Amino acid sequence: MFRRRNGEIQVPVLEPPAEGAVRVTWIGHAGFFLQFADHTIVIDPNWARWHGIVKRQREPGLPIERIPELDLVLVTHAHFDHLHKPSLKVLQARDGIVVPKGSGSLVRKLGFPEVHEMKVWEQLELDELHILHTPSHHWGARYLHDTHRDYGGYLIEAGGKSVFHCGDSAWFDGFAEIGRRCPSIDVALMPIGAYDAPSGRDVHMNPEEAVRAFAEIGAKIMIPMHYDTFPLGNEEPGEAVDRLLQEADRLGISKHILIPEEGVGIEW
Repeated sequence: MFRRRNGEIQVPVLEPPAEGAVRVTWIGHAGFFLQFADHTIVIDPNWARWHGIVKRQREPGLPIERIPELDLVLVTHAHFDHLHKPSLKVLQARDGIVVPKGSGSLVRKLGFPEVHEMKVWEQLELDELHILHTPSHHWGARYLHDTHRDYGGYLIEAGGKSVFHCGDSAWFDGFAEIGRRCPSIDVALMPIGAYDAPSGRDVHMNPEEAVRAFAEIGAKIMIPMHYDTFPLGNEEPGEAVDRLLQEADRLGISKHILIPEEGVGIEW
């Protein structure tokens, strides 16, 4: 079951989409399976049942054993819910794994043929696959005093289509710069949950801020993420999506918001 807002929606298949298309499948939390005609990518894969005392509330949309050999794995930052080593160990990627600068040591023993560490605004080109590491307002520590690791999001381009994964971020004025540097984003994957953090830290956007960020980026459609999978904030289940849709309706941009269930492929 899913709510349709715009674009072509279908149950995902493992065969690649047609030339000039991209298929986006939400695995759950911040994890996505991206399929272009000639490339496949996974971002922030996480099939964990628990993170410490926090239990997963929703089933992953794709079984990990069904993920085919990939071109590349991307990790936005070193937090345990985004860089999940047991999930990463299972995946196979021909061109290796991409992590922010400072996090290479965390993934070097996980079996990938190559580890690419990227600085903010650095680009990586692999055949017809283009990766740009974008900034965010968050932090990248794996452990308490771990201050040397970068963090951010990624713009992925292949086959004439582009997908922006925001990573974790609070609101900051850098979204306008992302929009200026990346003027033709097709799909923006934006976090909307954990905004009422128990720590009180300003590190995640609320749904209204996510809509504002999406507008500043100027992408064609928005798919929300980072909500209702792991209860990392004090908001109620369903609250983030309700607020997102209310704000989109208020601004008259509801047709640009897609809210799939896990495992449902959105082809654009």
